[in-house]
Amino acid sequence: MIEISKKLLRIVGQTNAKYGMFEDGDKILLGLSGGKDSLALAHILKHFQSVSPLKWEFKAVTLSYGMGENFEYLQNHCKEHEIPHEIIDSEIFEISKEKIRKNSSFCSFFSRMRRGYLYTFALKNGYNKLAIAHHLDDAAESFFMNFTYNGALRTLAPKYKAKNGVVVIRPLIFARERQLRENAKRNGLQVIGDEACPAMRFDVKMPHARYETKQLLASMEAKNPKLFVSLKAAFENIHNDTFF
Repeated sequence: MIEISKKLLRIVGQTNAKYGMFEDGDKILLGLSGGKDSLALAHILKHFQSVSPLKWEFKAVTLSYGMGENFEYLQNHCKEHEIPHEIIDSEIFEISKEKIRKNSSFCSFFSRMRRGYLYTFALKNGYNKLAIAHHLDDAAESFFMNFTYNGALRTLAPKYKAKNGVVVIRPLIFARERQLRENAKRNGLQVIGDEACPAMRFDVKMPHARYETKQLLASMEAKNPKLFVSLKAAFENIHNDTFF
């Protein structure tokens, strides 16, 4: 097993204690893209499974978009560290050729399709939970993007039940992205990056909203180092009576 920092494990442990991420009898499906976040979560799930007094299981699945991706390293890594792993084949790349037009947004399309395949696999194979490796930076970016572009106050919930009955959990939701980046660097993990994004194969504009939001948050944090501490507290401290 790779060396996961005690601080990162403590954060996930506290999140589990508060929201019941890992419960007795759970069958958890992990969406494993092979990036630094999901790869860290795979090892963290392996750790908590080994030390938990409760009996639960998990399996990592990687979705192939059907564009000839090479997952050999990821498969070998999971095998070496005894992480149950499977590749799910899809035709998302071919389908997207008809759906995505020049100068159109593609992130939401791929996100919906990806989530749909994961939900289908979970329901078909008896998994009651879907683990996603979103972290606190993702939640903050989502929050700012929603009220800036969509006119809504919403972000990424630590745990919620989808309409199809699958419970979505985000064990890393209170971890910072820099902690996961450092984890990958410290353990010499070979992670999959933007080269696996299907959008790189299209003549479409690259999304700018998330990048600009990330830059905005970075500049705000430089002026206020406790920004994310405040944001985390705010996400759990909603005053409904003072909103329209």
